[in-house]
Amino acid sequence: MIWMNNHKENMNIVIVGHVDHGKSTVIGRLLADTNSLPEGKLAFIKEKCRRNAKPFEYAFLIDALKEEQSQGITIDSARCFFRTKRRNYTIIDAPGHIEFLRNMVTGAARADAALMVIDAAEGVRENSKRHGYILSLLGIKQVAVLINKMDLVAYQETAFNKIVKEYKEYLAKIGIEPTSFIPISGSFGDNIAGVSERTPWYRGDQTVLAVLDRFRASKMPEDKPFRMPVQGIYKFTRDGDNRRIIAGTITSGVIKVGDEVVFYPSGKKSTVASLEAFNKAPQSTAHIGCAVGFTLTEQVYVTRGELAALADQPKPKVTSRIKANLFWLGKNALEKKKNYLLKIGTAKVGAKLEKINKVMDAATLGVAQKDKIDRHEVAECILKLERAVALDLVDEMVETGRFVLVDDYEIAGGGIIQEALADEQSKLREQVILRNYKWEKSIITPEARAEKYNQRATLVLITGRSNAGKKAIAKALEKRLFDDGKLVYFLGIGNVLYGVDADIKGKLPNEREEHLRRLAEVAHIMLDAGAILVVTAVELSQDDLEIVKTIISPDKIKTIWVGEPVTTDVLFDLHLTSFGSTENAISIIKDLLQEKSIIFKP
Repeated sequence: MIWMNNHKENMNIVIVGHVDHGKSTVIGRLLADTNSLPEGKLAFIKEKCRRNAKPFEYAFLIDALKEEQSQGITIDSARCFFRTKRRNYTIIDAPGHIEFLRNMVTGAARADAALMVIDAAEGVRENSKRHGYILSLLGIKQVAVLINKMDLVAYQETAFNKIVKEYKEYLAKIGIEPTSFIPISGSFGDNIAGVSERTPWYRGDQTVLAVLDRFRASKMPEDKPFRMPVQGIYKFTRDGDNRRIIAGTITSGVIKVGDEVVFYPSGKKSTVASLEAFNKAPQSTAHIGCAVGFTLTEQVYVTRGELAALADQPKPKVTSRIKANLFWLGKNALEKKKNYLLKIGTAKVGAKLEKINKVMDAATLGVAQKDKIDRHEVAECILKLERAVALDLVDEMVETGRFVLVDDYEIAGGGIIQEALADEQSKLREQVILRNYKWEKSIITPEARAEKYNQRATLVLITGRSNAGKKAIAKALEKRLFDDGKLVYFLGIGNVLYGVDADIKGKLPNEREEHLRRLAEVAHIMLDAGAILVVTAVELSQDDLEIVKTIISPDKIKTIWVGEPVTTDVLFDLHLTSFGSTENAISIIKDLLQEKSIIFKP
């Protein structure tokens, strides 16, 4: 096990570079020259190479550590640890674009600085430029460029200067000013830990270790607003333990017992009753980077993917449309017609490319107007999400301003959020957030109601053409569920239209939208009471459904289309076509409700 001094300052650095430019050799040298290897490891690898008549390379040290990891020794092959007199370092190896994006954009690795490795013989490659662009995209400004393998060019100053000139010009265009360019040889240790006599012309007079020690460790943004993406909600029942713990990792700010916390995008609020951590003594405060859980004085229903913030601090943005700078690495182009998955914090949401403002090649920096984004291109674009998520602008909060895009189950791109754009439900969403914030909660929790009634509160929306038999199916479904002992209610549209909506009928230009809003608010109350609510509506469109989903959590809505043809763009959970009789239709719907764990099989 590698010993690290816990009293020293810690810094994360990422090492990037084109394939075969010597990253592993540089890492191996840093480990060896700082005496950060497990005891005897260097001598063992050298002896092993001697016995096999194989020239020793410092890159073999990384392979040896990977082999040890496979045998259960606690060394991370993607992260290596070394120390200098000043601080402890975690060096994050980025073997490729995708790995780099996955680690950096999702916040799995928070880097303060970067080492860019360039082969002195091969010079600046396209990947060298692309990695530089990603560093710029992610806001990493402290960059040292290591011109490696100087032994292959006989330590010529002209070879070094040529690369410095070319790469410096490129980095200047993307807003990066390197702290230094250092001529090194990972194989022979030139200018790694000590100044080399082989480069007397090198006026920088700085080694890699000296440059690292001059980097500034970024201060944890504890003075920024509190943010914690909700990772999960855990409930314990053993020995009378009734705690309901909301867990996650704090990405910025501080939280204390007694703080009023608000969850976005729902806008639900409560007060922190206790802070919980595994196998730790009770604490009253938790800081950035802490994996923590907390209980609430009043229980609210929140889900994974929401973003916790404090009520007295600036709130995150909530929207389903974002303007972003995006770096695309997918095998297939990013296109408008295709569905993707956007991941930000712990939230996952479907996304589509709505508009491309401009496309740029990260290597050439050439700008073009295109209708798709090809591999290795950077674009300023607008993304439309299936539902609203909570986020921050990258200039304000880096940790919650980055995202990745998934295409066919693989991370294919990543980016930063420049602007939260208004969408069709922006005004309505603000009303819902305010409603949830002001909502007077019952002392009976949703979980208690679900357990009592043996069901999950759900809005069943049955839609289709006017004479498709929707109402007969809805009433029969209510009767069947009632006979089964469920808390269920059929709400006829007329009940709302001539009751709650009596004051607006025929008086508003956007009457349908307001009718749907009021219907959804009534449904929200019924669902809060734990009921299954069955509602029929003629030919609901996706825009209609989006209004309802803004007011009611989408996971509490099931949409059923009855009959042929489907005349709108609504996305449904079930399509009843040739169902024969009403009884058959009810059986099919019950199967759906059981499959979704809304009701349970006997």
